[in-house]
Order: sequence, then structure tokens, then C-alpha cells
Amino acid sequence: MRVYPDLSGYAVALYAPETMQTQRTLTAKLLGAALVMASALGWSQPYSPTQDNSVKQDVKAAGHDTKDAAKDTGHAVKTGTVKAAHATAHGTKKVWKKTKSTTKGAVHGAREGAEKPAN
Repeated sequence: MRVYPDLSGYAVALYAPETMQTQRTLTAKLLGAALVMASALGWSQPYSPTQDNSVKQDVKAAGHDTKDAAKDTGHAVKTGTVKAAHATAHGTKKVWKKTKSTTKGAVHGAREGAEKPAN
């Protein structure tokens, strides 16, 4: 063990292997421990967060789908209502103009009929 001065003024003890064989053994042990820990952590996690088949996730997905369907239905109802209102207004104006024209024609015809003597 060697003692090195730290920048903060405290002495720091570091393990420094003296031989090449000791250094290789230490490196192999550290790498082996890291591989064991990494594989243990990997197995403990779910395969993929997007493939979570829990009941909670299923209920959330169903809720989002219901919300989207309700929005789509609301938009479709609004579009249909606007189209129907415009068509009704157009039809009303068309009938009003036709009635106005017919009324004028009837009044004009009545005047002509009143002016002509009956045969």
C-alpha cells in the first residue's frame, strides 16, 4: 500500500500491486465481478418497457383509446351538424326565393286577368 498526498492536503492510501501477476489477477477479478453484476441487473429488469403487459398498462391504454374515440366522435358530430345547418340555410333561401318569384307571378297574372274581359 502506498500513501499519496491529495490536492486537499489529506493523505490518500491507494492499493498499488507490486507485480504484474498480482495486477492481472486483480483486473480479472474486477472484470468478473462487473460481468456478474451486469448480468444480474440485466435479468432483473423487464425485457422492454414498451412490452409491459401488466393490468395497469392495459387499463391506461384502454383509457387513452376511449379518449381518442370520443374526440373523433365529437369532431364528426360537429362536422355533420355544421353541414346540416348550412344545407338547411341554403334550402331555406332557395324556397324563399322560389316563393317570392311565384307570388310575384301570381300577382302579375291576377292583375292581367283582372284587366282582360272574360270571354
